[in-house]
Amino acid sequence: MSLQRLQRVYINTLPTRNIHNIHLHLHIHLHRTIRDTTSRSVSQSTRNMAAIPTIKLSHGGVEIPIIGYGLGTAHFKKPGNETIDPAITTATKSALAVGFTHLDGAEAYGNETELGLALSPTTPRESLFITTKVYKSISSPSTALDVSLKKLGVEYVDLYLIHAPFWDASEKGITIEEAWQELEKLHDKGLAKAIGVSNFGIEHLKRIRKIARILPAVNQIEYNPYLQNPALKEYHKTHNIVTAVYGPLIPITKAAPGPLDAVIDELAKKYNKSPTQVLLRWAIDDGNVPITTSSKEWRVKEALSITEFKLDEEDVQRIRTVGAEKRHRVFWTKEIQD
Repeated sequence: MSLQRLQRVYINTLPTRNIHNIHLHLHIHLHRTIRDTTSRSVSQSTRNMAAIPTIKLSHGGVEIPIIGYGLGTAHFKKPGNETIDPAITTATKSALAVGFTHLDGAEAYGNETELGLALSPTTPRESLFITTKVYKSISSPSTALDVSLKKLGVEYVDLYLIHAPFWDASEKGITIEEAWQELEKLHDKGLAKAIGVSNFGIEHLKRIRKIARILPAVNQIEYNPYLQNPALKEYHKTHNIVTAVYGPLIPITKAAPGPLDAVIDELAKKYNKSPTQVLLRWAIDDGNVPITTSSKEWRVKEALSITEFKLDEEDVQRIRTVGAEKRHRVFWTKEIQD
C-alpha cells in the first residue's frame, strides 16, 4: 500500500479530534507499519559494526558515543511541514547501516518522525543513543517530550537538551531555571536518561547551577577551529560538562578561504585522510563530541572512519593556534555576540 493511501485509510479510522492529534496518531501508525517492514537490513548491518568509543556522562553511568549523526542542517524541515520525507529516513537508515549509533535530533528540526521510522524494531534500544531537544515548546517540556517520544517511537531518550536559552520568559511563561527543573523531573521519571543544554553561555550555566539538583551533562555548541571558546570549554571541564559540537566542518564548508586551508591539506596528506576526516578528528582530539551529517553514504562512512586514527598532539595544537586567527560564526548570530 502506498504511503499516501496508508495515510488516508488510517485517518478514516480515527475518532474526531483536533488535527494535531490526527497527525500524531498517524505518525505513530506509520512508524509501526513502515519501520517494521523496511529497516531489517539496517539492523543486520549495525550488528556487524565495531563499537564506537564512548564518554561517560555525569548522569547515572550514561555513555555518549564520541561522534553523532545529526538530523539538523541538511535534513531540517520548515515549520508546519507535516509531510513525511522518505529521503530523511533513508539517509538516517544509511547512517545506522554504516555504524552510527548516536542520533542527534530536535523538535525544531521537524523530522523526529522520520528519525523514528529509520529505527529498526530488531535493533536493541540500548545499542542506540538518541538525543532530542526542546525549544519552541519550552513552555511545557513534559508535553514536548511526550510528543517527541511518540514521534520517535521510543519510551525514553538518552539525552534531552534545552535547545537554546534565548526565549522571552514573559512570553513563554517559564524561565531558564524553571525549564531546567522540568527537565530534572523528566530525568527522575526515566524519560530522559541524561539532560543537558545547547547554545548556553557561562552566564546561562551559572543560572542553572544556582538552583539545580542535577547539573547539565552536556552543552552542545557551535564549535570548530574558527569558533573556539576556551573560557566556556574550561567551565565545562571544571563542572564535568561534556562539550558536544555542531558545525565542526565549517572551516571547509562555509568559511573558506582561510588561514587553515593549507594546514588542513597538509595534514590530510600526512595522515592519508580527507580534510573532513582531519577536522572531525581534531574535534574529538580537542575534547569534544562532534555532530555531523550527510545524505551521501560515502560521506557518512568517511565521517565514521575517524575512530580509526588520531592526530598527533602537535597537530591538534597547530590547528588550534592557526584556527584562532579567524573568527566565523554561522548560527545564532543575532543572539550570540562574539
